[in-house]
Amino acid sequence: MPAAAPAGNVLVVDDNVDFQSLVSEFAKLSRCRVTCAGTLRAARQLAADDEFDLLMVDLDLPDGNGLDLIEDIDLTAHGQIAIVTGNPSIESAARAVRAPVVEYLTKPIGADALTKLIERAQRRAETRRPAPVRVVGGMVGETGSMRELFDKIRRVAPLDVCVLVHGESGTGKELVARSLHDLSGRRGRFVAVNCGAIAADLLSSQLFGHERGSFTGALQSHAGYFEQAEGGTLFLDEITEMPLAAQVYLLRVLESRSLTRVGGSREVPVDVRIVAATNRDPQRAVADGGLRPDLYYRLLEFPVSVPPLRERREDVPLLAQHFLDRLNERYGTSRTFAPGALRELAERAWPGNVRELRHSVQRHYILGDGPIEVPAEPPPGAVEDENGVVRFRVGMTFDDIEREMLLKTLAHYNQNKRHAARALGITTKTIYNRLLRYRSLGLIDDTQVGTPDEESESSE
Repeated sequence: MPAAAPAGNVLVVDDNVDFQSLVSEFAKLSRCRVTCAGTLRAARQLAADDEFDLLMVDLDLPDGNGLDLIEDIDLTAHGQIAIVTGNPSIESAARAVRAPVVEYLTKPIGADALTKLIERAQRRAETRRPAPVRVVGGMVGETGSMRELFDKIRRVAPLDVCVLVHGESGTGKELVARSLHDLSGRRGRFVAVNCGAIAADLLSSQLFGHERGSFTGALQSHAGYFEQAEGGTLFLDEITEMPLAAQVYLLRVLESRSLTRVGGSREVPVDVRIVAATNRDPQRAVADGGLRPDLYYRLLEFPVSVPPLRERREDVPLLAQHFLDRLNERYGTSRTFAPGALRELAERAWPGNVRELRHSVQRHYILGDGPIEVPAEPPPGAVEDENGVVRFRVGMTFDDIEREMLLKTLAHYNQNKRHAARALGITTKTIYNRLLRYRSLGLIDDTQVGTPDEESESSE
């Protein structure tokens, strides 16, 4: 039996984990969905990305006053706002009165007061207008898989756990990592490293740093990516491309929360949140020996899967419009899609995922002047490499594959049907009959049909 839909959307902005847990448990009993933020920065991002029926905001936050949030967000997009504080003051109360705040409450909050807030949130949720298009950290999506992804990001972002992101190339794994950082409340930097783009003998030095004279060319000490991301997030892209020796040391750093620079002896404590990503199946990488099992299970504290675009085809028009809006904003234009253009985009395969779609919209924007036209995509064809190797694209029909192989084999043997038939294991009459059919369909012309080369061979 499916679970009941949430009866309200609540945002708790408080750096006190115990208070977050208390309100979360109370609200969930009333079937409300609860999101927590420990900083103003994280709360601003959440309020911009989603619509809440109730915001409970603490005054004293690590990066400012909770009332600053009320002045920053679009109040028309949200329901009631309640200020909660353990240190009430006349100044804060007076400021709250001037702001559109429903309640000004002092901790601890009684059950009756909390019940009234939740009930108001439920009533608003029943009459709330349809939710706007979801945009989280630059990612756009309305399909169930993307809503699930956004929910996972919001839930795990404030927690100090490793996240392993798995998805095909072009699905937006780095955007997931940046969203996790932006919503984490961490004040340090977001540092991204492509483990496959750095030479194996330099990776340890780049990640963990080195001391002066530790190797030839080390003319001065160097703080690695871990130290550069202190207090923030380190994104290790293509983790399965990391050399096994570096994986051993990475595991030690994760377990001990300290590192020793290459050529050094002093341990340096580090406070870094790790987000790793791969476009390979992580379990297959472990089985193939590319990823150490102990490191895999250490990174697997919270797995996140990014769906490919072909599995959320309904999001293609939203994404295309989002990319066009960004181009219009950047270049001061007001271009639109021509009728049928979005439908044409939605029907394509997009093996390169969101990245390919973004580049396609950009190309059509550059090449056109008026409404953006998207011509129908030609059927996917085969590509011939050097040395006579033919690659077939995903999405080709069996008829297309047969035709391409026959025509390219004929071309390889200079249109000699006898040699082509011997290579393909068929008769020359079969080739001739196929060519006649291709001509009748308008796929080839008379010059490519010719005549049967071998009348004595049996037909099909």
